[in-house]
Amino acid sequence: MILVYLLISELPHILYLSSCKKKKEGVLLGMIMFLSLLPFYLQESVGDLMIRNIQLNHSGKYLCTVKTTLESLSAIAEIIVRGPPGPPEDVEVEHISSTTSQLSWRPGSDNNSPIQIFSIQARTPFSVGWQAVSTVPEILNGKTYNATVVGLSPWVEYEFRVVAGNSIGIGEPSKPSELLRTKASVPVVAPTNINGGGGSRSELVITWESIPEELQNGEGFGYIIMLRPVGSTTWTKERVLSVESSRFVYRNENIIPLSPFEVKVGVFNNEGEGSLSTVSIVYSGEDEPQLAPRGTSVQSFSASEMEVSWNAIAWNRNTGRVLGYEVLYWTDDFKESMIGKIRVSGNVTTKNITGLKANTLYFASVRAYNTAGTGPSSPPVNVTTKKSPPSQPPANIAWKLTNSKLCLNWEHVKTMENESEVLGYKILYRQNRQSKTHILETNNTSAELLVPFEEDYLIEIRTVSDGGDGSSSEEIRIPKMSSLSSRGAPVLEARVHFLSVVTIILYCSAIQALK
Repeated sequence: MILVYLLISELPHILYLSSCKKKKEGVLLGMIMFLSLLPFYLQESVGDLMIRNIQLNHSGKYLCTVKTTLESLSAIAEIIVRGPPGPPEDVEVEHISSTTSQLSWRPGSDNNSPIQIFSIQARTPFSVGWQAVSTVPEILNGKTYNATVVGLSPWVEYEFRVVAGNSIGIGEPSKPSELLRTKASVPVVAPTNINGGGGSRSELVITWESIPEELQNGEGFGYIIMLRPVGSTTWTKERVLSVESSRFVYRNENIIPLSPFEVKVGVFNNEGEGSLSTVSIVYSGEDEPQLAPRGTSVQSFSASEMEVSWNAIAWNRNTGRVLGYEVLYWTDDFKESMIGKIRVSGNVTTKNITGLKANTLYFASVRAYNTAGTGPSSPPVNVTTKKSPPSQPPANIAWKLTNSKLCLNWEHVKTMENESEVLGYKILYRQNRQSKTHILETNNTSAELLVPFEEDYLIEIRTVSDGGDGSSSEEIRIPKMSSLSSRGAPVLEARVHFLSVVTIILYCSAIQALK
């Protein structure tokens, strides 16, 4: 908001204010000024006229007349509205080179405040909006109408605009200049992050970060590769013509596997060759491991899990470097074509394999690998996975709770011919569905738990076998503060059966006898 104050002074005793107007445009302001200034004037203060949201066209001469019964007096004041400069005009590029551009322009309206400074902004397809640029002269005063923009990138399209400023503020920018491309030049930015390695025998793989388009400086851009074995004095020079390349593979049958090379990567275009990177050490490709692991063995842990183990291979230049091992496993059922492949890195010499079929013959073999590939496989070994765990859960579960002692009893689970024999049982118990589950293992069909029954307890029992854990019984809820007995009440409906005193005594005696 711009505020302009019109000072009126040296007025006689005011009895009547007849009019106050702008001569130039005929704007009536007298009554507004009178009502706003009268209280202050009566205190021997001067009066002011305030115009809100003033525009440049409000500039001009204002007349204020005061009338009494005896005479009338008038005063004239001139208001000048000042603002930021208008946009410069006719911005033209008079000459452009690879890194500079000469610009000229005409100043716009100064809006009643002299132009004090100009600044030049530029925009390219690679910039984020308009950016201020460096110029010669560095400071462009209000009387400067041409300048040279410096520090431009070769072979890039540019637009320019000019902005003027005065003591009030910075004005609107000019219209953009014509879109022009700077001239080409030799590239000066060298690639970075020179790396590589790996590949096959007789190969040297070299990688780098590619140069962005705005730094390629011209057409016909590409990369220069300089390489030599460490200790050699002769460089081998190769050219990569692809603009987007960031990888080069040098092949030579005389390259010794896993040999160090000094490598530099440079740039070029139609204007000539540019800078080279600093020297990096890159190793040539290596041979696949030449030896197969020894001592391979396999054992079955359950119906769905087996473990394969082997001896590590000692590395040397003749046997090939080892980065890890690959475990292959399959069945003798070729109709299913079931085969698996798992890699382990480093010096790991065992691997658990899960998700297998029960009571099935599996074969396994191990081979070493590195960046060149995999070596020979060890002789196959085989194992048959365990039979499936028992499918039937423990049944006829009975319990008796006295104070904090819980007696449990259930029937022995009989297994099918294709199932693993029952080796024992697991009792899983917890206070509620969110609390931690505790496990008690036993070889019997009875157990005692000493637990504080501050809440209901949830209990289930499952079988244990070579094939793994079998099916669990349904959860049983034991009510808190109970001294009752039950016969297998499921968790969804905790039925409590009241037994006679004789039955309770016989039940506890039977549990003790089973021990």
